[in-house]
This record gives sequence, structure tokens and C-alpha cells, in this order.
Amino acid sequence: MDAKEVAAHWESNAETWTMLSRAGHDRYRDALNTPAFLAMLPPVAGFEGLDVGCGDGTNTRAVARLGASMTGLDIAPTFLRHAREAERRDPLGVDYVLGDGLTLPFADRSFDFVTAFMSMMDMVDQAAVLREVARLLRPGGFLQFSILHPCFVPPTRRNIRDAEGAPIAVEVADYFDESDGRVERWLFSGISAEQRATLTPFAVPRFHRTLSTWVATIVGAGLSIEAFGEPMASEEAAATEPIVADTRVAPIFLHVRARLPKAL
Repeated sequence: MDAKEVAAHWESNAETWTMLSRAGHDRYRDALNTPAFLAMLPPVAGFEGLDVGCGDGTNTRAVARLGASMTGLDIAPTFLRHAREAERRDPLGVDYVLGDGLTLPFADRSFDFVTAFMSMMDMVDQAAVLREVARLLRPGGFLQFSILHPCFVPPTRRNIRDAEGAPIAVEVADYFDESDGRVERWLFSGISAEQRATLTPFAVPRFHRTLSTWVATIVGAGLSIEAFGEPMASEEAAATEPIVADTRVAPIFLHVRARLPKAL
């Protein structure tokens, strides 16, 4: 699968994805993943940042509210249309650009930091993307990204539940299968059966990499890993949002922060 095919899949997903996520159906994102990501983010007020794979701009805008001057980039025009509409309704100074992470359309050393919320594992060539990110970062700048946890959400994963339906274990397989472009089809789990019957499932291409591959690729791009995060729902969050309770058994997401050296 090449980047054009990936872009076509995400363009086909964008309208429904935006509608459902803005209606509150992306519970993992809203109840756990994005809050944990923002809590791990270093201070960004007054800095220039790029959000790679920005989607409809929801997370980009969250970073902008922390005081950063943000640019969002995505491969799907429909996502960018929704992002720009949100910016017009509530200006935060975010600029949105159509582009591909493989060849980021910006000059060298353009940004103080780069974010990528749940987009890197869907990109054709993560090594090329990371090299591009390193090119764009100013000395001492950082990249922070979130992905599906490669150890606990490989190509095959199943929750194991007790008689009451509570998650008690996770079964994983195919961890070493780094096949490119496996398309997964799904919708957010909280959608009603009636609404589900009217919607086309998302077609999400995945490019799974082992943890060791991720580490080698990040370091190979000239970045130094300085932090990992593995968000776990609190007891209170799991009680309020039962859908995220399985993260108390094993993490679903991995957050990584890596930095470009100050002296290049």
C-alpha cells in the first residue's frame, strides 16, 4: 500500500469520523488518551508547533489552547475542511495544510515541537516521517506522539472478560507481523445498533511495528527518547466510562516523547 491509497482510505473515513467523534463517540480519546497526552506534554506556550495527521483539528486546537502557535497537517481534504470551519467559528490562530508526513512541506528548522496524535501507526514509512520531523525541528525541539501500544495492540488482540463482562485479561498475537497496510474495519463501539446499520465502517490502514523497531527508527532519525507514557484509566474513570476499563488490565496506547539535540 502506498501513500495515495492511505490518503484515499482516510478521505473516505473523514466525514463519518468527524461527525461521530464530535458527537462524543470517541470515548477512548476523550476520556483517557488525549488528557494523558496533554498532561505529558512539556510547556508549549509561545512555541511554534506542527500537528502531523491532525484530522478534524480537535487535538490541534487543544494544544493551541495551551498557548502554542499551531499548524495542522493532514492528507484528507474533508478533515481539513472541518478543521478550518471550526477555526472560523472559534479562532485560535491555527493554520491547516494539506500534505503527507513523508514529505512535510515546510522549511528546515521551522518548528519548536511536533505532535502526532494516533497517526504515526497509520503512515506508510515511519522512518521517512521521523526523518522529516527531525529536519523540521529546531535544535532542542521535541516530538511527542501517541500510537496503539505495539506490545498490547498488535494485529491480533482480544479482551477476555469475566461472567459479568468485566475485562480481566488480554490475548495478543501476531506481534512480529510487520505487514504493511492491513486494513481494519470498525466503528466506535458506543454507537447504537440502529445508527450502526446506516453507516459504512471506517477503513483504517495499519502499519504495525514492534517496540524495538519503533525505538530503532526514532533513534535512527537522530532523536533521543526522553519519555514513555502508558495511559491507564483510574478506578473512577473506569467506573464512569466502562469502555476504558480494559486499560487497567493492559495499556492500549503508547505515548513517546523524543528530542532533537541542541547541538547539531
